[in-house]
Amino acid sequence: MSTKTQEPVIARVSDLPTSEARWVTLKKIEYVDQVGKARTWEVAMRKTRAAKAGVDAVAMGNVLVHPSRPPATLIVIQYRPPLDAYTVEWPAGLVDEGETAEEAAVREFKEETGYDCSVVSVSPVQAADPGMSNANMQLVMVEVQLPEEDGERPQQRLEDGEHIETVIVPLAEFYDRLVEYAKRPRTIVAAKLFHFAHGMNFAQTNKYGI
Repeated sequence: MSTKTQEPVIARVSDLPTSEARWVTLKKIEYVDQVGKARTWEVAMRKTRAAKAGVDAVAMGNVLVHPSRPPATLIVIQYRPPLDAYTVEWPAGLVDEGETAEEAAVREFKEETGYDCSVVSVSPVQAADPGMSNANMQLVMVEVQLPEEDGERPQQRLEDGEHIETVIVPLAEFYDRLVEYAKRPRTIVAAKLFHFAHGMNFAQTNKYGI
């Protein structure tokens, strides 16, 4: 990863012809609804869905296990041009052709964080933004076993143009830390990450006895 020398700046936003789009395309869906009325819907569709996996992407929920410290999780912070903001997320990435979701998760986690991990569980396929896109994903929970002695963080294997900061957060502080990140200027917490942390917090603090 190259050294950061400035804050990212959007120079221009323009219409993108479908023929030039590498990753997504815009389609019109014509359908008949539940009462027989003809309707249309605009949808953004990915061009890169892996046929074998049938899923676009994976996000890696993760737990870092240390022999003598409480469990933690690793989050990533990166600039996202569609938002013109830094997002706080779990590591994530596209599933390559010929990969399973599990294989993609292990590969992407290593690339973005430098850590080796083992898969704990894999979610069903989930809709990413069903009102706007057919994009889908799976949440792959992974575990990282840390050594007793602290050393240097493992080296990330980032592609050109990727600038990803990694932060380790104790699980006990997870929800509160995300709330604090959300208060920072030009910073947005990814929905799937906040929903997970909020669910943990809700289960611990609600009055319903969950």
